[in-house]
Amino acid sequence: MNAGGDHAVDEPREKCGVVGVSLAGRDAARPLYYALYALQHRGQESAGIVTHDGFQQHSHVERGLVGDAFKPGDLESLAGSTGIGHVRYPTAGSLDKSCAQPFSVSFKSGSLGLSHNGNLVNADEVREELAAAGHAFTSDGDTEVIAHDLARNLLEEDLVRAVKHTMNRIHGSYSLAITHDDTVLGVRDPMGNRPLCLGELDDGYVLASESAAIDTLDGELVRDVRPGELVVLEPDGSGYDTYQLVDADSTAHCFFEHVYFARPDSVIDDELVYEVRRELGRKLWEESGVESDVVMPVPDSGRAFASGYADAAAETTADGDPRPEGDDVIEFAEGLMKNRYVGRTFIMPTQDERERAVRLKLNPIRSTVEGKSVTIIDDSIVRGTTSTQLVELVREAGAEEVHLRIGAPPIVAPCYFGIDMATREELIASDKSTEEIRDRIEADSLSYLSIDAVAEALDSSRADLCLGCVTGEYPFDVEGEATDRPVESPSTDAPAADD
Repeated sequence: MNAGGDHAVDEPREKCGVVGVSLAGRDAARPLYYALYALQHRGQESAGIVTHDGFQQHSHVERGLVGDAFKPGDLESLAGSTGIGHVRYPTAGSLDKSCAQPFSVSFKSGSLGLSHNGNLVNADEVREELAAAGHAFTSDGDTEVIAHDLARNLLEEDLVRAVKHTMNRIHGSYSLAITHDDTVLGVRDPMGNRPLCLGELDDGYVLASESAAIDTLDGELVRDVRPGELVVLEPDGSGYDTYQLVDADSTAHCFFEHVYFARPDSVIDDELVYEVRRELGRKLWEESGVESDVVMPVPDSGRAFASGYADAAAETTADGDPRPEGDDVIEFAEGLMKNRYVGRTFIMPTQDERERAVRLKLNPIRSTVEGKSVTIIDDSIVRGTTSTQLVELVREAGAEEVHLRIGAPPIVAPCYFGIDMATREELIASDKSTEEIRDRIEADSLSYLSIDAVAEALDSSRADLCLGCVTGEYPFDVEGEATDRPVESPSTDAPAADD
């Protein structure tokens, strides 16, 4: 399953998905299992669940897809009405099971389970400090660093102040689902880089990376967890408390969640992802529309963009004038069919295999493209491999012209905050102009969406978005990289509960 976007080759590796539930009178394991299925597009490397029955913590974590990681007996062994879950695609730490999550730890003040989506920029520094204080680590992932720091603080402070203390110590991108004994917590980093939302069920509450997981449990979205906020679910599922622990001057929402990662049926930061992508497609036409016979998406991620692009093309010409009545309208059509049984091709180890995988995964519909000028809509270009192959495939199927329109700005720099993107050397836009890329992929024309158009579609200012991968300037202090805002410690007023 990959509802959030599915290139044949050019995609960056996906981030993780987290979920937490607190229920009244029934076990949490099966709802967590269903929610992880809804978040499977966010990670396929491993899946895990931690529950607590009021007396002890239970854990099951395995590599592989959710359906492979859990057998019926595994769910039966996960007793308790509270728990958290995780699906992982590795962005930091080893590929082996030691970094699979949720991460569990038992200590003098109880037990912890922790699921993390994001990436810390000071994990090594905090790890060294904790190791010097006697903490023994079993993995090289940053999730264990967070768990050990929180466990240390819980030895001396109450739960809220311990979380606040940890938030002051760690820096970077994180959305966390945590169990402390039978209490479930949700924490979002002070700049809101990674998504996290709160939902209500008939018999409890749920925290999840995306609202689609809440929908799967037949729940109602309450709201997004605010940047710098802690949400504490009551162990009996009766309610929740919230604490605004850290305030920052601006946010750094990841725009790529809306462009590529999230499921189109999810609501993130008050915006339905599908409608954002349609609006991005409309703006793509307004900025760089080209009159052609057919506009077609790269499945699946290009569909909403292409739909918005085609709608805008029906209203105005490429010059921006109202389209005359009776004028030929660009046809919106499916021109590429996807083989859904081919694995995610970015794991192919060699360039030759990646190129072959495009032909295994995508096949053109000849009647859609033969003898026509074609505009292909995709969400991004990373290495350029897929785009080159797509243009070649469509030409071989008889297209007379092939134009490529991209619903995001050029990706010029790597991501350090939870996306295992290609290195700067592999990013085709890092050292090539749009015209040079067009020449490389042999398209008749190529245009990207502007950064300003992305901000407008998200109804946000550029200052409140993380645009590091398209500007090379980052919202967090990364060694060796530029930052687009002053690096300072966020304000941390005394916590106040509200609901």
